[in-house]
Amino acid sequence: MEIDKELKNYIENSIFSEYSKNESGHGIEHINQVIKRSFELVKENKIDINANMVYVIAAYHDIGHHIDSKNHEIISADIMSKDKNLSKYFNDGELKIIKEAIEDHRASAKDDPRSIYGRIVSSADRNNKVEDCLRRTYTYGKKLNPDATDEELFLLAYDVLVNKFGEDGYAKFYFKDSLYEEFLIELRDLLKNKDKYIERQRTYIKKLKNERKI
Repeated sequence: MEIDKELKNYIENSIFSEYSKNESGHGIEHINQVIKRSFELVKENKIDINANMVYVIAAYHDIGHHIDSKNHEIISADIMSKDKNLSKYFNDGELKIIKEAIEDHRASAKDDPRSIYGRIVSSADRNNKVEDCLRRTYTYGKKLNPDATDEELFLLAYDVLVNKFGEDGYAKFYFKDSLYEEFLIELRDLLKNKDKYIERQRTYIKKLKNERKI
């Protein structure tokens, strides 16, 4: 599953810098994680795909997040579709699938992704570490509610995570994913006790602030 070297260089040198405009939960560290997880899912499930397409979908999927977080999947897909450099690597049919996969990647989407590429990146975009949830819900909540206190943000984060990852949450499985299954067990256990959850997030956020990581 090798990625075209010229394509990879273009993305790394011309596209990744755009992620400095996003808040940290949707920055370049997250993008690299989604790329890595996408190919781990492909390998674990033995899926026959075009590696270049998977790479580009993951690389562009949050690029418009700083413009409008609530509609970022549409904006990100539009940014990708206007990048004429990609026509060197993909035909029109492939570019259409890439655009649709970016549009479909949100876990909260009402409909399932239209292609296996959308299902791969949507699945890879889910958190699979509790610490990532604690950080991303806090930083994203802070962006949306800059005047909120930390305690208010922790309560908001708890509700977000219950709604997404709780027993009746909207986050969906599309493939066998060993890491995600382990994460889900740990997170759901933590979410059973709101006070326990808030104390863990409070401690972790304090640690990140002391280390100047947020």
